[in-house]
Amino acid sequence: MQNITIQDLYDLNYTLAADYLKQFQYPWEALEGIKNMIIALGATLSFEDYDYVSENVWIHKTAKVFPSAYIGAPCIIGANTEVRHCAFIRGSALIGENCVVGNSVELKNVILFDHVQVPHYNYVGDSILGYHSHMGAGSITSNVKSDKTLVVVKNEEEILETGLKKMGAMLGDFVEVGCNSVLNPGTVIGQNSNIYPTSCVRGVIPENSIWKHDGIIIRKY
Repeated sequence: MQNITIQDLYDLNYTLAADYLKQFQYPWEALEGIKNMIIALGATLSFEDYDYVSENVWIHKTAKVFPSAYIGAPCIIGANTEVRHCAFIRGSALIGENCVVGNSVELKNVILFDHVQVPHYNYVGDSILGYHSHMGAGSITSNVKSDKTLVVVKNEEEILETGLKKMGAMLGDFVEVGCNSVLNPGTVIGQNSNIYPTSCVRGVIPENSIWKHDGIIIRKY
């Protein structure tokens, strides 16, 4: 299946998880090891740059975390990132530099590359969001199928088994997700693509594309 590998989707210069991700072909293969990766990575961070605020929680000294935010372990929050009022970071979250985790946003088992914005009422679980990707207000990743079967990635007639019960969305670099959209389990969105607001998205969206509605996809000019 083409254009859905880690190499296709992400510039690894913009995440502390680069060496970890290089081990895998497809991004969802990295999901099960995020927790252990964060713990190992955190142990290598400089105390000159990061505060060790609780067990397996590292927050960069330049990050701004509102007092009402909940930060579960393990977690790394990068430089100049802002975690806003009542954010709920459940754990196993690697959050890059210059990110925004907004009001009432919930994160669980995720990698957020640098400059990712999830600023308003988003749920992001079992997902990887690439450099400069942005989720509009109220947009979420759905990470479990309603029938609880294992998630597959579908690209037209091709089907790739993931072997995972929980998998949200893989967003490439510079992806824009419109407000109140739902990204169904196994969604993969290529670099520089846009999702219209209030969309219900599934499958593989090619790079440099626009998902309009009801599965209609057009190429950007």
